[in-house]
Amino acid sequence: MKSFHPTVRTLMGPGPSDVYPRVLDALARPTIGHLDPQFIVMMNEVKEMLQYAFQTTNELTFPVSAPGSAGMECCFANMVEPGDKIIVCSNGVFGIRMKENVTRCGGIAVMVEDTWGEAVDINKLEQALKDNDDAVIVAFVHAETSTGAISDAKALVALAHEHDCLTIVDAVTSLGGSELRVDDWNIDAIYSGTQKCLSCVPGLSPVSFNKAAQDKISNRESAVQSWFLDLNLVMGYWGQNTTRSYHHTAPVNSLYALHESLVLLQEEGLENSWKRHDENHQALKAGLEALGLSYVVHEDDRLPQLNTVTIPEGVDEAEVRKRLLNEFNLEIGAGLGALAGKVWRIGLMGYASRKENVILCLSALEAVLGDMNANINKGVALDAAMVAWS
Repeated sequence: MKSFHPTVRTLMGPGPSDVYPRVLDALARPTIGHLDPQFIVMMNEVKEMLQYAFQTTNELTFPVSAPGSAGMECCFANMVEPGDKIIVCSNGVFGIRMKENVTRCGGIAVMVEDTWGEAVDINKLEQALKDNDDAVIVAFVHAETSTGAISDAKALVALAHEHDCLTIVDAVTSLGGSELRVDDWNIDAIYSGTQKCLSCVPGLSPVSFNKAAQDKISNRESAVQSWFLDLNLVMGYWGQNTTRSYHHTAPVNSLYALHESLVLLQEEGLENSWKRHDENHQALKAGLEALGLSYVVHEDDRLPQLNTVTIPEGVDEAEVRKRLLNEFNLEIGAGLGALAGKVWRIGLMGYASRKENVILCLSALEAVLGDMNANINKGVALDAAMVAWS
């Protein structure tokens, strides 16, 4: 065996995204104990900067020591008790995973189904709430990574509250890349991941809970089914006090990385980050459409940082991705679930959302598709992208 040295790739798939060089540097800083006074100071700064990223003052805001799927489970395991009726809006893979969490917690999942590639239909949710007046929580995905559709979180949360329901929101792909205002929109519980628009390493899941969500958790009649994710225990470690109780050995160096990525977000400015993701999306969109590729998601519901496009007729989609990886060190993603084999998912997240990456992606796609004699328009994609930027 020898040391592992991976090839440098440009990551423009659905995640992980390219990691900021400063974040990679942060990983190499000296490891200290997870109860070291210096580390506790850094933990407080991470919490404060996550509150900025989420646009919240929620005290219960911290990164779960595991990836976004654990953030999802943290929300459901703490807030759902056996017998609770939960309305789950599903328009892709991650809505289905929400249902799995509900049922494993002993809850009753009432599904509101939308076509993959479409935003959550607020009228369908309203009908489900009228038909199930004993529901206690509405759960939905803000930015569905499997399709590239974004839903109107503000409106969905407001409707849920009109019917006395709390909300659980998946913001794994939207945090840092699209407008998200936890306090202004009155989101009760929310989770995300570090490997998308924050451009940190995978393995941490920022979460935030407001007072109403905390009340639901503290008034449970049954114990949280997960010991590791039980917030009553975790907050003994992540609470504001300078004296912390041992819960688990935190991923020290990964938290250094998250701290640095959040410093970078503050330096750029949250709204500037949202703007950058949208501007680069507009350029990529112009180039892809000039090539002759079409989007799955309607323009009004399109997620800037996750572009889902249809595959030209007769093209071997897996071969294209293989050639992009081998010849250009460029990764794009395949379709999932109902869209498997039908689409590519092209990410523009965090550090990957840069002008040079858009140019690389358009040039490489044109080269590979042209060599495969696909029915595309040659020599126009980059000009279209430059016009969009200008």
